[in-house]
Amino acid sequence: MTKVRVCEDIEECQYIWEDHWPKTCLFDLWPVRACFQYHFNNPPYFLIAESNKKIQGILALSWIDEIQSFGHFPGETWQGKTWLEQNKIITSNAHVFNELMEHIPTSSNIRYLTRESLRLSGGDLTTDEVGYLFFPNRFGYSFQNYMKQFSGKSRKKLFREMDRLQALGLTFRHDDMRDISLLFRMNQETFGEWSYFKDSRFLHSFEKLAVWLKNCGMLRITTVLIAGEVAAVDMGAVHGSTYTVLAGGTNPDFPGIAKLINFYHLEWACDNRISAVDFLCGDFGWKERFHLTPRPLFVINTFPKTDIMPVFVAHESALRV
Repeated sequence: MTKVRVCEDIEECQYIWEDHWPKTCLFDLWPVRACFQYHFNNPPYFLIAESNKKIQGILALSWIDEIQSFGHFPGETWQGKTWLEQNKIITSNAHVFNELMEHIPTSSNIRYLTRESLRLSGGDLTTDEVGYLFFPNRFGYSFQNYMKQFSGKSRKKLFREMDRLQALGLTFRHDDMRDISLLFRMNQETFGEWSYFKDSRFLHSFEKLAVWLKNCGMLRITTVLIAGEVAAVDMGAVHGSTYTVLAGGTNPDFPGIAKLINFYHLEWACDNRISAVDFLCGDFGWKERFHLTPRPLFVINTFPKTDIMPVFVAHESALRV
């Protein structure tokens, strides 16, 4: 018989996650999630399905007080929506999946779920947003082969744009931690209130994440300079054979610089025989034009089943990252 219990102790949640969660992508790593948990400090609410004292399913939730709803752990929010992608619901069979869903006590908005984790849901999937990836092996790890995806006219226009920037004195530097602050500043200057980093919790989470990634040898900082002036900075991480581009900032004084740095990532991935480059969700008007491969992620919404609400108490985070 399957029973579902609630785990609200962050240290036990960490133990369960690290022992049972698949490690298929960067966002599956507990320390990555912990960077955001440390600064958002949302109360965890893990639903654990057990049978014969063995875990059969996990629904890792957090209570997000500002939107009065559950979201996927750690419940980091920007503009009222969670940000971390490739979330999962761990289940052994359809019965366990349904039991976990039935035990969500009130409304939830569980975003960015992978198709694989919903294989037992038994219903139609609701697309949340679409992520975009680049697979170098599809082009024989040749950037030139990839460029053939563009029409001749488009290629000429792109090469002219890149040549113009090259002529201004184009150079690159890599993995200079001081450039992270430039990324945050340029991103805020470009997007204003719509910048992730306007929220100090999100900003500090990213700062913490950058340090952890660097200490683990996974951090990749790419800085583009034009005549010695910083024109663009991107922050990414290499986990296994996947390169995830996490955030970036550009200098508006250099039109076309965003295209250039994105092409640079793609060429680097080909040269280093990376399996995939994940540019995450959100098209921003360029990802489809770059012929990247779309990957939909999905959302589950639930609504109150009872008038009884769980009580959450703010507390100091016990996390160590």
